Amino acid sequence: MPAVFDTIFKAYDVRGKVPAEWGGDEARRIGAGFADFAADAGQVDGGIAVGWDCRLTTPALVDALVDGITARGVDVEKLGLVTTDMIYFVAGDAGRPGVMVTASHNPKEYNGLKFCLAGAAPVGADSGLAEVRRHAEAFDPAAPVADRGSVWERDPKPGYVDHVLSIIEPDHLRDIKVAADGGNGMAGVVLPTVFDRIAPELVPLYMEPDGDFPNHHPDPLRPENLEDLLALMRRSGVDLGVAFDGDADRAFFVDDQLHPLPGSTTTAIIARWFLEREPGASIVHNLICSRAVPESVASAGGTPVRTRVGHSFIKEVMKETGAVFGGEHSGHYYFRDNFRADSGILATLVLLQVLSEDGRSLSVLRQDYEPYEQSGEINLAVEAKQEAIEAVASAYADAGIDRLDGLTVSWPDRWFNLRPSNTEPVLRLNVEGPDREAVSHLVDGVRQVVESHGGDVA
Repeated sequence: MPAVFDTIFKAYDVRGKVPAEWGGDEARRIGAGFADFAADAGQVDGGIAVGWDCRLTTPALVDALVDGITARGVDVEKLGLVTTDMIYFVAGDAGRPGVMVTASHNPKEYNGLKFCLAGAAPVGADSGLAEVRRHAEAFDPAAPVADRGSVWERDPKPGYVDHVLSIIEPDHLRDIKVAADGGNGMAGVVLPTVFDRIAPELVPLYMEPDGDFPNHHPDPLRPENLEDLLALMRRSGVDLGVAFDGDADRAFFVDDQLHPLPGSTTTAIIARWFLEREPGASIVHNLICSRAVPESVASAGGTPVRTRVGHSFIKEVMKETGAVFGGEHSGHYYFRDNFRADSGILATLVLLQVLSEDGRSLSVLRQDYEPYEQSGEINLAVEAKQEAIEAVASAYADAGIDRLDGLTVSWPDRWFNLRPSNTEPVLRLNVEGPDREAVSHLVDGVRQVVESHGGDVA
């Protein structure tokens, strides 16, 4: 069991191939472990909310997970097919812990578990996931159950839709035409209902949940997975395109000229919208966001707050600072009034209000927030990750060095960050500079150092 858990327990969740790496037995143990962890926190009086995505392996995992939770005498509220941010909504609104059975953007052979405590408080490696694992390893599935918890069902969609619409001003929205690719994931269970309540028109694509993901992987960060959305936008003459990942906690946007927006641009645009409503507010951004984000926040009178990559860090810093909004370059957008949780659908609604109020097309508006060139995230395969990072640090020792998260090397007009993946033998490189030539020069330089220390950078 410990060897299996070594494989599937990640920095922020549980994830792996089913059945090759894990299955019902592990789900049952982890369900019991999370129930015990939540009980230790004094949060099981109202039960634990469980929701799930459409993957073909999900039903069996849900059954085993629920069996493990109820074996510890804890009740379960089954939410059915939902987006991950609907779990966060229930955890915040009803004040109870939640579990989402999903592998998000991973291919169909994967599945996983995401956890939160009451108030949508994150449960990650530094905030309880190790305790969940410890309880799971101690659970004896053969032990008799003296007082099993009960199970009931709830549809969270009506309350969720009311909630996300309460954070914006729906009567400010005009009749913008939006093409949305659900990726056969979970956006389709609720996005059409949201659009039924607002003026913008939805042009849907792949909204039917299908665990086979027959059209493309539910990972819009990969350019090939945007091709069908771009084709629909060409045919339909829409004002905005949006693609969701498998569990819809992330959203990726495409402007009216069919150019995708970096997550940093979206972060800066949404941050400015909030600062118009709360002058001087704090805005959290992770350290691989463009420098344009803190510069835009500061110029709008806000307080930019820099943090590590990852939702548990973002949410904790938002709690500490009272930040109204937080963004990551990877397409996660966090909202104070959404229990500091990320939501691709809410990000879409805010961007629609920005466009409605500004009046300019997104292809024009974005130019206010993109003064620099960026490389995008580049994966450099290398086994000896830390050794390669130290070699890069030595090679650029004359520059500014920052170790907040991986290695950040900076000059007045350019910078790069090199971080080890939590799940793969790769280093993730992000570079920003004044022009494409400067960015390419830095990328090539870092590649050469990594390659000289065993990296495969072809």
